[in-house]
Amino acid sequence: MAADIWPTIHAEREALLDAVANLTPEQWAAPTLCGEWNVHQVFGHLVSLARMTPPKFLFQLTSSGFSFDKYAAKGVAAETAGGPATSVTALKAARNQTNAPPGPKETWLGEHFVHGEDIRRALGIKRDYPLDAVGRALTFYSGSEPIIHGKSRVKGLTLKATDTNLTIGSGPLVEGPVMSLLIATSGRKAVLDELSGPGVETLRNR
Repeated sequence: MAADIWPTIHAEREALLDAVANLTPEQWAAPTLCGEWNVHQVFGHLVSLARMTPPKFLFQLTSSGFSFDKYAAKGVAAETAGGPATSVTALKAARNQTNAPPGPKETWLGEHFVHGEDIRRALGIKRDYPLDAVGRALTFYSGSEPIIHGKSRVKGLTLKATDTNLTIGSGPLVEGPVMSLLIATSGRKAVLDELSGPGVETLRNR
């Protein structure tokens, strides 16, 4: 059920607030695996998600010409305009919200795990994530095409987690930590060196 994602998401928000509590301006500006977004911008995206409601989402997506990239960029710009301290205050206020845009709520799990890692990897911070929940997000991403394009990215491959009991798909093997599999399925090639198997090169070339 969708409702059972919220304790996990709330815990991820709390952990992220702890992770950024004492960042320097240089750390907030550090580049991440998420395209051209720096740490503050990725954090701002998560703030925007935490404050999102279905009507607000539909209005903002429509006003962005139904371009998800433009919609996301507007949210980031709005939530980072006041600087990191303002962004942190906003997430603290929204950390226990259960709002979400329309659509599968597993998307929200993936957003918090992947973007949480975007930030932590930029800062050299480690976290032990709830592996079953990460596996749930990976299962969803590997079968979903809109926005993330995970389905086409891992089509014809077997994804096998080495730290939890999860195997997805069929074909040449790609194996490694479930979080690395999730990040790779989201399109971040920088983690492919953490994976092994004959299917890695296929994934690298997609």
